[in-house]
Amino acid sequence: MRHRVKQASKLGRKPDHRRLLLRNLATSLILHNQVVTSSAKAKALQPMIERIIRNTKKKAEAREAIRYLRTIFLNEVAEKKMLTEIKAKYATRTSGFTRITPLGNQSGDNSPKVQIALV
Repeated sequence: MRHRVKQASKLGRKPDHRRLLLRNLATSLILHNQVVTSSAKAKALQPMIERIIRNTKKKAEAREAIRYLRTIFLNEVAEKKMLTEIKAKYATRTSGFTRITPLGNQSGDNSPKVQIALV
């Protein structure tokens, strides 16, 4: 039996759609430094962004980092921004690259709306 197995948030979508949704959110977050979205999407995005930044910092060569980022981001501008600005900005920081700020509820479905931003 598998008791207390932590389940990843499925966000009410099929795996391919969910993966693409998170890739789109990650690309937008890198390009604009902040994104307003639902609480569930932000909580699913936060560990992904933390992992991306940490792994990009770890890559020794730029070539390795570019190949890694091309599997995630949907835009070359986001890749370049990650390698130039964001990698240098978080050179000394080990974790805690994002912040989630509550903004209230959405008018349509009353779900919690938050802003996820790069610190």
